[in-house]
Amino acid sequence: MDDNFAIQLFQGNKIRIVWNEEEEKYYFSVVDIVQVLTESVDVQAYWRKLKQRLKQEGNETVTNCHALKLPAADGKMRMTDVADLEQILRLIQSIPSKKAEPVKQWLSEVGAQRIDQMIDPELTFQMAVEDYRRRGYSDKWINERMRSIEMRKELTDEWKRSGVTEQKDFAILTNILTKAWSGMTTGEYKRHKGLTKENLRDNMTNIELALNTLAEVATTELSRQRNPQGIAESQQTAMAGGQIAKNARTDLEQQLGHSVISSQRAAAYLDNEAPAEALPLPPNESMVDL
Repeated sequence: MDDNFAIQLFQGNKIRIVWNEEEEKYYFSVVDIVQVLTESVDVQAYWRKLKQRLKQEGNETVTNCHALKLPAADGKMRMTDVADLEQILRLIQSIPSKKAEPVKQWLSEVGAQRIDQMIDPELTFQMAVEDYRRRGYSDKWINERMRSIEMRKELTDEWKRSGVTEQKDFAILTNILTKAWSGMTTGEYKRHKGLTKENLRDNMTNIELALNTLAEVATTELSRQRNPQGIAESQQTAMAGGQIAKNARTDLEQQLGHSVISSQRAAAYLDNEAPAEALPLPPNESMVDL
């Protein structure tokens, strides 16, 4: 299964979702949907009892549920029951809840948005822009972030072409690249900023984002030229690409007289950003994973 994990919000509740490229359908975390419907203090126990009852009744919804590894509350990847839209709608009918109809409507909207995005990929880009604007980022930062997303997509595509397919290998290469230019792995960088589950790039300053993007662009171009095969050779290329950004960082810091690596989280410097204005879509942007 080719999984693209995301989190959607329904009335402030987080619902984990996986997009299956091959089947072209969403899979929703069952316990997250059950939590919204029941507001149970122990949603896992509620789902276990409900699942047992549905099995006894011969309900096919439970039989057709898949189990996938999704990020849990503690940040670890844990096996979680998931179901597609049709199965979730059937499950909702088994749970008496005032939120049944609003959830059904929300599920339909999520599915419709994905179809619209597949038809017109620019919609994904525009939605990301609007999300960042609502969070208070300036147009300058948003533009830089959008470029970094596109460059990251090109890099991961190049790694896949080089034979790197495992998520753990992507993480290894990313750590090598990040440490080469910043002096820290992504985990160390997040701790430096006091982050836990938050996205590191969403908490980088403009300069940090620019340097990280330079490292990824350099790695992509070096990989295309050197044509590494497998994780070992790709590690060397990632190191070289990160070093190019490290050299740029060193030159800039010598001119500025201070480090450009910030310990601030986004909330600490958003107040200093200029108010966000209408941001037009740049031409020829493609859909990217955020």
